[in-house]
Amino acid sequence: MGVKRGEQWGEIGLVPDTAIVVGSDRALAALLLDRTFKAGQPVVLTGGDLCATLGGRGRARPGSEATLVDVDVGEVLLDGHLHRFVAHLVTRPTRHPGRWWVAANAAHRGSWNLAPRAHPGDGLLDILDTAIPCGELMAAWRRLKSGTHVPHPAIRQERTGAVQMGFDRPTTVLLDGQSVGKFRNLSVRVKQGALRIAV
Repeated sequence: MGVKRGEQWGEIGLVPDTAIVVGSDRALAALLLDRTFKAGQPVVLTGGDLCATLGGRGRARPGSEATLVDVDVGEVLLDGHLHRFVAHLVTRPTRHPGRWWVAANAAHRGSWNLAPRAHPGDGLLDILDTAIPCGELMAAWRRLKSGTHVPHPAIRQERTGAVQMGFDRPTTVLLDGQSVGKFRNLSVRVKQGALRIAV
């Protein structure tokens, strides 16, 4: 069951007593590397940007009713190693202003509505690519909270299931808010409906 604009998403249901509880996007993504975690096993998500995007308030618990929804997972190949993210991949410039590149599965990043069109169950990632001129940077920055920084002529937007990206020099890559190093080439794709979560 996907999350799509204008359509009913998720379902109210009983969360199994055996559901795993995690409180952040990184903890949720890390579960995918855990060999004891079974595909399709419900996970209670109590915090993070994905939770906020889905309207979660941290109240879901095993054994109680909650909204159950299948969500996508982002995958990125970095120097031959596969990494996963549930909310967003962000590259940031070494100096400011500079080029920012985002692959978003979730709309929110902290208090920002960074990718207002992003939906975590539609099989697509929202790509934002920008190098906003210095004189326009503060105005765009102030609009991030409301999501009104887009559309903007200096921000290229795309919705896609897979994309490759190259940079002139190694660029810092953050997955769900955590830096994983500097890389020049990214190969990003989405794995649709990879996780069943309760919020």
